[in-house]
Amino acid sequence: MMHLDEIFTSYENDLKIVEDRIRDLFKSPVFNIPMIGKHILDGGGKRLRPLILLLSAELSGCRNDTRYLLAAIVESIHTASLLHDDVIDGADIRRGKTPAHAIWGNQVVILVGDYLYSNALRLAVLQKSQKIMESLSEATTRMTEAEILQLLKTADPDITEEEYLNIITGKTAVLISAACRIGAILGSVTDDRERALANFGRKTGIAFQMADDILDYMADEAELGKRLGKDLKEGKITVPLIYLLKAASENELEEIKAIIKGSFKISGLKKILKLFKRYDTIDLSLKKAERLISEAKNELAVFPDSPAKEALYTIADYTLLRKK
Repeated sequence: MMHLDEIFTSYENDLKIVEDRIRDLFKSPVFNIPMIGKHILDGGGKRLRPLILLLSAELSGCRNDTRYLLAAIVESIHTASLLHDDVIDGADIRRGKTPAHAIWGNQVVILVGDYLYSNALRLAVLQKSQKIMESLSEATTRMTEAEILQLLKTADPDITEEEYLNIITGKTAVLISAACRIGAILGSVTDDRERALANFGRKTGIAFQMADDILDYMADEAELGKRLGKDLKEGKITVPLIYLLKAASENELEEIKAIIKGSFKISGLKKILKLFKRYDTIDLSLKKAERLISEAKNELAVFPDSPAKEALYTIADYTLLRKK
């Protein structure tokens, strides 16, 4: 099995081209737009979505330059969503740097996010592919719906597992799925292979966000109240808490609900962590993510073995191996 770093190294030159295309998406005579773009791009990031699109295109037999622009378009949509998320969440750090809204203000940053969305979709329209536009427009619509649903369900202990899955599918999985599907469209593969790649992306994306939510409760004890329990502090009810709410006794249930609805306290977080251990909630949550990754990898059975397929398997496995 490959290592993720090896894949990024193998595609380093391709991703540099994608990076240039992303910078092009920030070009504007309104100087704040490229300035904010430079701030964001200099902050780094794995560029996982562009890599997934490039690998999906390669798996589907496409090696032309259109894939670079579409990889940049997908990453720009992701970046726009992060700009908006940081404003909504009042984030004070993004990848170790001051977030854009803390420097330029909420209004400008929201509008730059809007500019990125619209410019990315404008360039996608120029590709004259109905299927590509369907993929991207559906993804952006679902992303916004998920953010609104997440806001409505803030600090709501009655959230169902289905609602949670709808939120994380929209927040994370639909864009990864679109990246996979676009790679398939560029390669003009059969409908069943296009569906298989889209399903691979969706399931990997759900597991990716689920693992992220689980990791929020698995940081070092020394990080209590800082990195650990950030979701609880923000009122985000994620898979470990949902499973705990199902398993807890009646008395514990009342206490958990009070912790969720009340203001964040370290004592409340410690109580939740103790109950996680009692009911093995973290392990149950990880097993759910593991099943999704197994299902995702099975989707690619319709493709012959190749380095691109193995690389996509590695990315799926990385979902569960990474640390925050």
